[in-house]
Amino acid sequence: MKNKSILHLDLDAFFVSVERKQNSELNGKPLIVGGMGDRGVVAACSYETRKFGVHSGMAMKVARQLCPQATVIKGNASTYTQHSKEVTEIIKSQVPSFEKASVDEFYADLSGMDKFFGINQFASELRQTIIKESGLPISFGLSQNKVVSKIATGEAKPNAEIVIPHGNEKIFLAPLSVNKIPMVGNKTFQKLLSLGVREIKTIQEMPVEMLESVLGKAGRTIWKRANGLDDTPIIPYHERKSISTERTFGRDTIDMVRLHATLVAMAESLAYQLRRGNKLTSVVSVKIRYSDYQTHSKQVKISYTSADHILIPKVEMLFKQLYSRRLLIRLIGVKFSGFVGGNYQINLFDDSEEMLNLYNSIDKIKERFGEHSVMRAVTMGTKTIGRMGNPFNGEPPIVLAHRKQ
Repeated sequence: MKNKSILHLDLDAFFVSVERKQNSELNGKPLIVGGMGDRGVVAACSYETRKFGVHSGMAMKVARQLCPQATVIKGNASTYTQHSKEVTEIIKSQVPSFEKASVDEFYADLSGMDKFFGINQFASELRQTIIKESGLPISFGLSQNKVVSKIATGEAKPNAEIVIPHGNEKIFLAPLSVNKIPMVGNKTFQKLLSLGVREIKTIQEMPVEMLESVLGKAGRTIWKRANGLDDTPIIPYHERKSISTERTFGRDTIDMVRLHATLVAMAESLAYQLRRGNKLTSVVSVKIRYSDYQTHSKQVKISYTSADHILIPKVEMLFKQLYSRRLLIRLIGVKFSGFVGGNYQINLFDDSEEMLNLYNSIDKIKERFGEHSVMRAVTMGTKTIGRMGNPFNGEPPIVLAHRKQ
């Protein structure tokens, strides 16, 4: 098989860099971006704050105690989205196939480009173009797969580049700490430390079965990654504009309890799909079709979110505003659009730590036992809503036929 060349690009301390671009007085000073309230969470922090132990996802209260001299900014999700789009456009114009992994992170497949010019030189020039045109610092790692490239970018930061030549993956990884492997979270890290495993080199020397017996199925993946092996494909960037779900009732209805339960179930299902696809929405729409086929819809613009407790009340509000004719209803639908990539990252401006932990736990259960394993009591009985695929996997949307209930 021909060697691949996979580039991983990551904007350095992205939200912080954007704030500094807009206000140069913040350069070189400790800066934290995130929720301002008592229960706020750090969305991003400058390198100057990291030596005090500040990191993203941390409670803002703790971050302020660790680094009292830091400037704290609430941050603006739509500004960051705009800058992310600019960088996406630059990459799109230069690279044949790329994946946008989040608001500040990209993978590009440069395999075979060495026929025309040196891949390393091309990657370097692309990085310089992004820095020059966007005014934002960016780092990259280049190797023959996604995992090694991502780890290399982490080692290159801030604002630098690392190329791992083919065949040198294991040598590069060996001295690094095991928690540099994507998928080794805090719990797994503690488990490995208790086994005396601190460096990736130790995993490279272990039989795979040993790691599997301690960590289960994940053990095999971690072992492969430690050995520089990964065949995850690039998911070509395909911008999904909206996701929606609608329900045509078998019999036209005016049963408010049933209509409300269906709407809540729809909003809940779509919000879960957003979180699975690392997306946030900024536009919510509701549609009603009456028994005489007259169709009405209404939408509202909101702050970027993927949280049920924010989206469900918006859907309920729109339905109340729309439903004015006291006629039987034939169809209702909910649609989310105006997306930005970036999982909980941008949610950190508004949500408390407890809320983020709750969604993380609920999503883990749904991921494992199916979307209907956890649902709001009000939605019981609306079981056919929800679908298993990830609508943000880069595939063009599948048009769903109206399903009868």
